[in-house]
Amino acid sequence: MPHVIVEYSANIEAEITPQRLVEEIHQAAIASGIAEPVAVRTRLKRREHYRVGDGAAENAFVHIDIRARKGRTLEQKKHAVQTIYDQANRTLDVVFKVRPLALTVEIHEIDPETRLLRNGMRERQPSAA
Repeated sequence: MPHVIVEYSANIEAEITPQRLVEEIHQAAIASGIAEPVAVRTRLKRREHYRVGDGAAENAFVHIDIRARKGRTLEQKKHAVQTIYDQANRTLDVVFKVRPLALTVEIHEIDPETRLLRNGMRERQPSAA
């Protein structure tokens, strides 16, 4: 874990590709140290039907939700949010230059008592002997 879920308004695709967005946010999540690289899962949710602010068609949004299991310190969580936010700002600068864009990043804890998990990525990793 964690899950990094990037929800965005479809109109930003005029300035940035979804592949670039997911790659750069994924790398930032790994760089943040919030979890081992094998545990990070990043995905996009494109939204075609939305309203932002006054409803002008040019208005856009990107909301990044980091979902991680309990056990990280406040400092670790703040560092992850800041690292991902900083990268998102750099990545989305091309969008900020041409349209009003609202960017948010937040982190939420997953309760391990109400979650089931099997990570096949770990099963494929060579053991450290």
